Amino acid sequence: MRYTNHKGEYDHFTVNQPAPLLEWLLANVPKLSKSKIKATLQGRGIKVDGKIVTQFNFPLQPGMKVALSKTKRNDTFKSRYVKLVYEDQYIVVIEKKVGVLSMPAGHSTLNVKAILDNYFRLSGQKCNAHVVHRLDRDTSGLMVYAKDMDTEQILEHNWHQIVYDRRYVAVLSGEMEEDGGTIANWLKDNKNYVTYSSPVDNGGKYAVTHFHTLRRTTNHSLVEFKLETGRKNQIRVHCADIGHPVCGDTKYGNGDNPISRLCLHAYLLCFQHPVTHQDMQFETDIPSDFLKLFK
Repeated sequence: MRYTNHKGEYDHFTVNQPAPLLEWLLANVPKLSKSKIKATLQGRGIKVDGKIVTQFNFPLQPGMKVALSKTKRNDTFKSRYVKLVYEDQYIVVIEKKVGVLSMPAGHSTLNVKAILDNYFRLSGQKCNAHVVHRLDRDTSGLMVYAKDMDTEQILEHNWHQIVYDRRYVAVLSGEMEEDGGTIANWLKDNKNYVTYSSPVDNGGKYAVTHFHTLRRTTNHSLVEFKLETGRKNQIRVHCADIGHPVCGDTKYGNGDNPISRLCLHAYLLCFQHPVTHQDMQFETDIPSDFLKLFK
């Protein structure tokens, strides 16, 4: 059953029988092809009960309201600092640019949580972004935020069971001697909040980083990192430990800064959905300015 939309941007429907979203739309909106529905889902142009849905198999129940964008896209989300990668009723996955904080700190207003909260408000969603993990201000890449407290608690308390693959890529100073290996030691903050490492237990937290060298020149190396533990500044400290600090690292680096940024990017994030338990796999491109150094 259809009802009118005064703005004319969406077609509205009321669900009359339970079915997965894609199946229901194909049966009830004859003018739509499967490819067009999937494109509209990817463009965040479908809402269920006012909330944007991107899952093709989202379970619809009788009485739910489906809003279908006439333009394939929902353009409520606009930010030069954050790219929206995935969204459903429980979580949102974003790609963070360099220079933006993961969450509010001090007097700084530029942070991902504030950007997402503003988007939720503009799109009529009664929810807030709940921080589950963090990236440093100058690290770019993939992050997941919860949209309600229950989901946040599941992610926070089961993070290491839920996240099964998380990888970073970095440009390091100098030519890496090894093709791969593992760095393991204890990390602890000093009074100035600088993290330092120790080969023996210093009362800090044990940290394990696996690395794989992707490309190298005589000046720089492109290296992939897989974290077994997620400690503060772990990759940056471990790279400094092996004599190849992350380029652009003003805290642990050696002054080598070829592209005027911290050359660290969280490019792969794989986890089991905290509510539906589906495997979720997200991957971004390695930043083009990283790759330019190896042409």
